Amino acid sequence: MAKLSKRTRAARGAFEGKSDVSVEEAVALVKDNATAKFDETVDIAMNLGVDPRHADQMVRGVVSLPNGTGKTVRVAVFARGAKADEAREAGADIVGAEDLMETVQGGTIEFDRCIATPDMMPIVGRLGKVLGPRNLMPNPKVGTVTMDVAQAVKDAKGGQVQFRAEKAGVVHGPVGKASFGAEQLAENVKAFVDAVSKAKPTGAKGTYMKKVVLSSSMGPSVTVSVDSATGNEATPAE
Repeated sequence: MAKLSKRTRAARGAFEGKSDVSVEEAVALVKDNATAKFDETVDIAMNLGVDPRHADQMVRGVVSLPNGTGKTVRVAVFARGAKADEAREAGADIVGAEDLMETVQGGTIEFDRCIATPDMMPIVGRLGKVLGPRNLMPNPKVGTVTMDVAQAVKDAKGGQVQFRAEKAGVVHGPVGKASFGAEQLAENVKAFVDAVSKAKPTGAKGTYMKKVVLSSSMGPSVTVSVDSATGNEATPAE
């Protein structure tokens, strides 16, 4: 068994006995124990009562975090002509059409978000096997297939986060950096949870939001009270 570092032991000790804490306490714990030599990302993971293998139980959406993610997002846009120019002016990192398709097919994917105008989808559709598994496939449901490419680029650069339930019904995503203020992180956490809550599918049965967990890149995780995360702490029992 590998020997734990002093930092890891200290972090685990701080988290010991902590469970179902408020968002504010969870944020404080994660921030205080994010002691790596880089600015750690703070991540949220949510266990949902859904089976995404069924179409009516798929959870997918997008949320604009009020305080951004703290991450530099590289955006690629499939567009031609005036729309390509709009994308570049809005700050897109990569803009193209067939040439960009060939680059991606060749295995070069140097972007974190992919946007396309509707007329480009026949080309982008050929990349489904490449972009799909990476959750990069443009989709109108999350605003990445659109004629308003300038706004889509600005949203992506400004802290918009896409989320999608994985096979086990888990949704996860970044909610900021450890260097963020505690209040900023708490606001981002609640915004993320609220967006997932509003994305509840029609086929979800029983308890929808089962568990919420917060952690930093290198630190332990802590379970957050679902009531605190959803703002229902003061809701009386039925």
